Amino acid sequence: MKIRMKKGHREALSGILFTLPFTIGFIFLFLRPFIQAIVFSFNSLSIGPEGYSLDFVGFGNYANALFVQPDFVRTWVETTAQMVINVPLVLAFAFFSAIMLNQRFKGRTAARVLYFLPVILASGIVLELEQDNYFIQSLQSLEETERGFMSLETLGTFLMKLKLPTGLLEFIMAAVQRAPFIIRNSGVQILVFLAGLQSIPPSLYEAANVEGGTSWENFWNITFPMLSPLILTNIVYTIVDSLANPQNELVKLIRTSAFGSAGYGVSTAMAVLYFLGTFAILLVAIAIVSRWVFYHE
Repeated sequence: MKIRMKKGHREALSGILFTLPFTIGFIFLFLRPFIQAIVFSFNSLSIGPEGYSLDFVGFGNYANALFVQPDFVRTWVETTAQMVINVPLVLAFAFFSAIMLNQRFKGRTAARVLYFLPVILASGIVLELEQDNYFIQSLQSLEETERGFMSLETLGTFLMKLKLPTGLLEFIMAAVQRAPFIIRNSGVQILVFLAGLQSIPPSLYEAANVEGGTSWENFWNITFPMLSPLILTNIVYTIVDSLANPQNELVKLIRTSAFGSAGYGVSTAMAVLYFLGTFAILLVAIAIVSRWVFYHE
């Protein structure tokens, strides 16, 4: 006997099943350490022969992190500012790279593999090996490069002659300096956009062509609206990926503070504050971008 379900119920069930692996993994693998970290943040932790002991200090660790530790707030602000710059650059690069890779040309499969290599290179052991690779270090220090097609100083002089607004000029220079980071952190976003492009019904473009629509009009009236849900998805992913990156200066500071003079309690308080701040940024970003998201029925 077949069970008939309404469309809304089927979609809700599909959503629950899709998120079920994450939910199970979070409950059994991350929930206990997460609660334990919150408990530690309200205590002073001491390690002895029989294990560790906790001495309740209330919000003392949070006050220490915010008002005593000299680098926490400053590094947090700098990390957030870098994220605000990096997210639109990564999304723009991934979006237009996906559009190019979606075109029909020889060697398209090989090109897609090459575009995904940054994700592999940014993972685990490969990343550790790269720390001693002088070629990678030179890529990450473009501002020190004196050879090549155009140095940063030459590019800056050229853009100043164009009399561009100061804010736009600073944004372009920042984008050039972040080129290695943008390329390395755009592989997943490219795949998400590419999957979205291939899921757009060709009949929409055929109908638009019959009506005399140009490629530019088709992009803004079909491609961009149809990809808007994935733009929101990639915004959330890129924000989390940027703020939770192991090479993030604030993540390094929190990790080193646990074994320094600050202590484990202050370190976990920093981590909890950082988590709450990241969660607030995600809520604001989702609330703003969701207004322009179009869901095709």
